Amino acid sequence: MSAERLRNIGPKSAAWLRQVGLRSQQDLHAAGAVGAFLKVRRAGFKPSLNLLYSLEGALVGCHWQQIPEARRQQLQAEYAAAAANLPPPRGHVIAAPVYSSQPDTDDEAVALPTTGRDEI
Repeated sequence: MSAERLRNIGPKSAAWLRQVGLRSQQDLHAAGAVGAFLKVRRAGFKPSLNLLYSLEGALVGCHWQQIPEARRQQLQAEYAAAAANLPPPRGHVIAAPVYSSQPDTDDEAVALPTTGRDEI
């Protein structure tokens, strides 16, 4: 995707879009602003919400700062709803709660594993 063809899309954003398979203006229109933003996030990039607004501005033909606040909130809500329905990324372990336990008394000693060699 060329930065010259779409308003608000700089070289870094254009590279992210190309890497997630959005290579033309038609691809961006088909995915929509939220869909494109979601693809970029799922690919492991860390865009700010400004990219979401820039994508919307590119689709409607205005500067990203001209996106009304009501539409920005709607885009954020659409993104949150779409992201909540996705499975976790592959290869990432979902962390479980961490519990720690303390010995009941100070008299209990914890034996450390030995390496089998003398230490100085």
